[in-house]
Amino acid sequence: MPLPPRPDDDPRPQPPACPDNDDCCHSGCDPCIFDLYDEEFGRYRAALAAWEAREAERQAQAQAKAPRKQAAKPASLSAASSRGKPSR
Repeated sequence: MPLPPRPDDDPRPQPPACPDNDDCCHSGCDPCIFDLYDEEFGRYRAALAAWEAREAERQAQAQAKAPRKQAAKPASLSAASSRGKPSR
């Protein structure tokens, strides 16, 4: 059974764009564009971990709601067991 669709208001977080080396002015700015990227990437990792936890919970709930099928005994086995003899 397929999982229900993910809510539109909870998309998977996307990583921030990594700046190019040319984006840095190389003058020792504080904070440097790479420092800002590192901070943003840390926020992204935290958001991704939280989203993955919500996604795992969503999948667990979907599996708990799914009806379980019971395997039926083949007719030949049922008949053989009722007579106590193997079928031919």
